[in-house]
Amino acid sequence: MNWLLIYFLGLGCVIEAASLGGNRLLLLLEESTEKSKYSNYITDLEDRGYQISIDSPKNEKLSLSKLDERTYDHLLILPCKSKGLSRLGPNLTPAILLDFLNQGGNIFIALSATRPTPTSLVSLLLELDIHLPTDRSSVIIDHFNYDTHSSAEMHDVLLVPRPDAIRPDVKNYFRGSGIGGEVIAVPRAVGQTLGNLSPLLTPILRAPRTAYTHSPKDEAVRDIFAVGPQLSLVTAFQARNSARCTVIGSSEMLEDAWFDRKVARPNQSLGAEGSVSEALTINRDFAKEITGWTFKEIGALQVGTVEHHLKEESSNNGTNPKAYRVKNDVTYKIELSEYSWGEWIPFVPARGDVVQLEFSMLSPFHRLPLRAVSTTKNSTIFSTSFRLPDQHGIFNFMVNFKRPFLTNVEEKNTVTVRHFAHDEWPRSWVITGAWPWIAGIGATIIGWLVFVALWLWSKPVLLEPKEILKKKQ
Repeated sequence: MNWLLIYFLGLGCVIEAASLGGNRLLLLLEESTEKSKYSNYITDLEDRGYQISIDSPKNEKLSLSKLDERTYDHLLILPCKSKGLSRLGPNLTPAILLDFLNQGGNIFIALSATRPTPTSLVSLLLELDIHLPTDRSSVIIDHFNYDTHSSAEMHDVLLVPRPDAIRPDVKNYFRGSGIGGEVIAVPRAVGQTLGNLSPLLTPILRAPRTAYTHSPKDEAVRDIFAVGPQLSLVTAFQARNSARCTVIGSSEMLEDAWFDRKVARPNQSLGAEGSVSEALTINRDFAKEITGWTFKEIGALQVGTVEHHLKEESSNNGTNPKAYRVKNDVTYKIELSEYSWGEWIPFVPARGDVVQLEFSMLSPFHRLPLRAVSTTKNSTIFSTSFRLPDQHGIFNFMVNFKRPFLTNVEEKNTVTVRHFAHDEWPRSWVITGAWPWIAGIGATIIGWLVFVALWLWSKPVLLEPKEILKKKQ
């Protein structure tokens, strides 16, 4: 029996989770029979090393934490089947879900226009500055980018391409191979609008320009909630502690029925214009990417070695000293790695982006770009050199790197910057401005020495006695 115990313990040590945040995943399904709809999606998660626990949100014994410690690393919420469900569950209130995020847990929320969103989730999303339509049956319609096979009449199955980067200086983890022409099917989606003031929110996938929200209860289109790119189909939220929450407007995107399904746009080809052609959806790959980002399988940064020292090469040049002198020339180095699908790779910023170093007291005295100087198998070393300001006090070497889709990096090292010691000031003959004064002092000394020499070594004139008597008379 002992050898069996040792075997399983060793096996557990060998197996590593694909996620940097852990592999304990809670999947909330109101009815276990619905698991078959998402069998491929769940299988993909299990193949990546997740230990999935499936439970009902109505379970009163369900708990996301115990003794202030998370019992799960990730939470995946699928739509509830019951109509009129005002709350998600007795132990899944907005406050509890926010505490789960504050403890570092990650949440993946899937909505559906065919099932009303529970009030608990609506309140949670409002806390994150994500707004849903007041009419919970609203669905996104697009008369130009819909699937002719499955929504020839309702036009509520949107066909959208892979998302582009939100800015040129932001890495795009959802571009796939980047070959283009790929299509994502978004059936019966709930549109989301994002607050303009939150730097923590980032849209992953936006609706096409011709899309709008529509309530099936209204025959005429009026009081539209939002239109076009104002509508976010997939939204990413990353808290200041790097906990992540992703909201997708269509849970059907994750169903087996929409993995590798044939779709076609009306009156246009996904390739050449003028003819209708079919294409296979890439929902499976896209679901892996957005789930992987949410659960920190990609886009997670780690700080390795941090060094700062005098720039000069010397045997007394120690690493990470506690104090420097004003106007010292120093060198700073930081090692950054990126977690990508189960392995650490060297971190490479997006084109147009740069990692910066701040040397600050109350405000930065220097803000300098860190350049990649070397690369190892798992990391990139960034470095810069600069001269300390002519100001004494307590300063910080600070790398504050916060970008969309990347975990936050806040690395601070505090040092003291002192004045010159009494034997460190430059001598007067080194200072060119002192040369006239030094010349004046030298001239005075030389003149005095000449005078003394003349006084001491000049022979006095001797007078005859008769001449002395004449002078007295």
